[in-house]
Amino acid sequence: MRKDEGETLGIEIIARDAPLGAIVRCGDVRALDDVRFRAVYEAYLDHLVLVFRDQHLSDEELLAFSMRFGELENVEPMRGMKTTPPQLAIVSNVVENGEPIGRLGFGEAVWHTDSSFNTVPPSATLLYGLEVPAHGGDTGFANMYRAFETLPPELHDRIRGRTIKHDKRYTASGTLRGGYSAGDDIRSCPGPSHPIIRRHPETGHHALHLGRRTNSYVNGLSVADSEALLDALWAHATRPELTWHHQWQRGNLLVWDNRTVMHRRDAFDPDARRILHRTQCKGTSGPEAPARWEPHRRAQAYAA
Repeated sequence: MRKDEGETLGIEIIARDAPLGAIVRCGDVRALDDVRFRAVYEAYLDHLVLVFRDQHLSDEELLAFSMRFGELENVEPMRGMKTTPPQLAIVSNVVENGEPIGRLGFGEAVWHTDSSFNTVPPSATLLYGLEVPAHGGDTGFANMYRAFETLPPELHDRIRGRTIKHDKRYTASGTLRGGYSAGDDIRSCPGPSHPIIRRHPETGHHALHLGRRTNSYVNGLSVADSEALLDALWAHATRPELTWHHQWQRGNLLVWDNRTVMHRRDAFDPDARRILHRTQCKGTSGPEAPARWEPHRRAQAYAA
């Protein structure tokens, strides 16, 4: 979207001085008509992570805005946690009556892509801050377009045509799901396999798709060779020059593209309250945009 187009629509997109991310100034997201939302959606494809500040959303309003990015997934239920609409997850360290109201607690959440263990991985994730600590709990993002574009030739050759099996036995917090057992051989674990080099279904550009470092396996390799290759990929993809970190404020609403982004969370003081509400859009398996071999324009612009 050109600057003059944004001004005409009453929207300002401010790119971060980083490989990804932009602040969107558009007022109340609930008031976006279809034309203005289309400009926001184009910015989402361009910048991979969008930040909307000073929002005041009920759960129903968050769900309604989220659905503009795609059909919502239901959240995996977790015992003892506060009941919410089935498409909304609570991310929190708060404990009430001896039970956590949400998931992920207060510890570090290492680099990952949401729900890579799905047969069709999700597209957008939206995260809305209701209560946030004064310090810590920042969310980092890594540009997987840029990670692909900067692959050393030798590493690119090693992953061409290969897939990663994404273990379905464990949740994002590392706990074993009900109905599964912990096995010793990662090669036989349940879970889908996805290409390491993934073409974005809407933009046609290529990106790395790594999922989670733990409980992953590069198909067709020995376990030792798979581990070595995964170590090399993760070391490359999470270099500081490919990342940007968001410092939360109350009322922040973030949306990011899981198809092109990995994210992580810094630990924070367990005595500080942190409550965020999250939604996630289903991925699509329909027709894809034609392949485009030039760099994605945000990756290209930052590299320049």
